[in-house]
Amino acid sequence: MTCLEDLKNKIVNKLGSQKLIFSYPPSSDFGDLSLACFEIAQEKGKTPVELAVTWADEIKEDAELSKFFVEVKPVGPYLNFFIEPTYLATSVINEIKKEKNKYGENSFGKGKGIMIEYSNGNTHKEYHVGHLRNISYGDAISRLLSANGFKSVPVSYINDFGIHVAKTIWNWKNNHSYANLDEPKGFLLGKCYSEASQKLVDRPEYKLEVTKIMQEIESRQGDNYALWKETRNWSIEYFASIYKELGIKFERIFYENEVIDEGLIMVQSMLDKEILVKSDGAVIANLEQYDLGVLPIIRSDGTALYPVADLALAVNKFSLYDLEESIYVVDVRQSLHFKQLFKVLQLLGYKQKLTHLPYDFVTLPEGMMSSRTGNVITYEDLKVKIRARIEEETRKKHEDWNDEAIKRVVDVLSIAIIKFEMLKVGADKIITFNIDEALKFDGYTACYLEYSYARLKSILRKESGVSLLGKTDFSSLNEVKEKEVLMKIAKYPEIIILANNKKNPSELTKYLFELAQLSNDYYHTVNILKADKKIKKARLALIRATSQVLNNGFDVLGIEALEEM
Repeated sequence: MTCLEDLKNKIVNKLGSQKLIFSYPPSSDFGDLSLACFEIAQEKGKTPVELAVTWADEIKEDAELSKFFVEVKPVGPYLNFFIEPTYLATSVINEIKKEKNKYGENSFGKGKGIMIEYSNGNTHKEYHVGHLRNISYGDAISRLLSANGFKSVPVSYINDFGIHVAKTIWNWKNNHSYANLDEPKGFLLGKCYSEASQKLVDRPEYKLEVTKIMQEIESRQGDNYALWKETRNWSIEYFASIYKELGIKFERIFYENEVIDEGLIMVQSMLDKEILVKSDGAVIANLEQYDLGVLPIIRSDGTALYPVADLALAVNKFSLYDLEESIYVVDVRQSLHFKQLFKVLQLLGYKQKLTHLPYDFVTLPEGMMSSRTGNVITYEDLKVKIRARIEEETRKKHEDWNDEAIKRVVDVLSIAIIKFEMLKVGADKIITFNIDEALKFDGYTACYLEYSYARLKSILRKESGVSLLGKTDFSSLNEVKEKEVLMKIAKYPEIIILANNKKNPSELTKYLFELAQLSNDYYHTVNILKADKKIKKARLALIRATSQVLNNGFDVLGIEALEEM
């Protein structure tokens, strides 16, 4: 139990109500913890102001409880608590020292299995900045689930069997220049797809050729099927290299071609049960009675649409794993699709919890992106630009560093920048990805956070001779800035719960930014290195605890912390 949880429980036990609502005042001038008296006052037949005064007196009279507070002050309908600084410092710092990397984690999930499906890429297409939002968001949610005691099962579902594949293969066969280009073939397939899409808009007479290629691939025979297998492997290898660079690990990767046949069998069964119906040569799920419109399942030419594999995959998930819930991280444009899919599964008799976590678009300063038009920033392009800028800055600041040290900073910081930019904005908001803004070392950026962490570690290295072992007297940590930092790191476990409950990693990014600001203010205004030995030891313990919390938060976001930069 954390320090703040313990205090809240003590207050609840004293006042004898489980309905108490605590909050944190906007300024430390008003206290460290606040209790609203509105709801309980009505039950007790008092005004909130009267109840706040009564409760303040009760707590002050309790010697065992009041020792944890410097002051308990009724302010209108609120009861504000000023926590005793030495108790706060001792409790929080020792807890962090004990828990280390586990600080902030809890067991609320009780080991319940939750599968989270993300990075649902398409083979034969570019991996662009929009995909980076999906993979960063999905990975952060998976890590939040684990931090909250759930058994997170991260998986990916790759669409390797759609019409986009046929378009790419059609263009690859008709444009032999691609095979001779000296670039990763998985990357080149994306360019080939964009070109194919544009060609087919101008020359619709070629669409029949694409349909025939798709039919041949689905029949799993012939030259086009052989080329599909070869090009598919290029994409899979390319995706694997990206996952490795981003530090992403999946428990399993599903592929559309592996479940499509099972899905087609399900389609026939659902036709027999009249869950699906035929319409103008196509197969659909008519969901209009549920205000969900119509979900196309099979095209009139006989080729399968996405829901065929989606249905089979959903069934497979629950047969392969013991799951409490299955989460799909897919962009907001697919919201109706998932409502329709979940309704069809419900009609089939599946009662498990299914959740769609949507997220909005990533745009460029010049406008929306599109794989079809080629108006995208690919992962490769973005990575090269960011790495070049970071290397230039690092060489300027550290002329004495060797290439290995510089590469270390470039590797870690480039990924941190990409992930942080994808996570610092709530999933319901559009991201306008601006490289210049992302690379700033001041403001709400990964560079600022990493620098703040590295600065704390630098202070600890300078005073490595000061032992932090044994008992530390924290009574000297009574500066206003110290109390602010202590309260902030004490709240970290609550942020982990909040970010998970809201499925919003930006709650954590915002918290880490605020903590970095407080820590910067602290070591700029409070003398640490020249303080008396006893005080220095306490302040270094606070610095170490703060750096540990930053590191733990980085880890939940999937970001590696840099100790030097």
